[in-house]
Amino acid sequence: MERHDNLRLRPPRHRVDRRAIGWWTLQSAVFALPLPLTFGILWASIPPTREFFMWATLISLVPGLLYMAVMPAWRYRVHRWEATNEAVYAASGWLWQQWRVVPLSRVQTVDTLRGPLQQMFGLSGVTVTTASSSAAVKIKGIDHQLASDLVEYLAKCTQAVPGDAT
Repeated sequence: MERHDNLRLRPPRHRVDRRAIGWWTLQSAVFALPLPLTFGILWASIPPTREFFMWATLISLVPGLLYMAVMPAWRYRVHRWEATNEAVYAASGWLWQQWRVVPLSRVQTVDTLRGPLQQMFGLSGVTVTTASSSAAVKIKGIDHQLASDLVEYLAKCTQAVPGDAT
């Protein structure tokens, strides 16, 4: 059995791209604003129910705005990544935070993902998977070119590292 004594769970060195704050803010707006906007439209268009929909708009808007104000900056402070010749490290989350380290000898696939909002911000995500699906490392919110370079680097490194990922 292969040993990874020199690998330890530690804070990764690199922050995600600063544009990730805008991406996460837009994502949070898509999640947080439809309900208060709907209530606001109903408030404006149905006079007998204005008081109810005024309160419904405020009650649903305030938490959404707080979420939009706090979550992106908090995630930016937490999300980190690093790739070495031995392993891939990642820290992610905001309320529930996780740190992951995957030895390169265990890597099976390296994938990129660019959703429409990520594309708007010039960002990508990289997923490094192992035979254990729970051990995937996801690095979200990095520059698209950097993600491409990272995938190329990891592909070369995993070919050069002997191990049991097959």
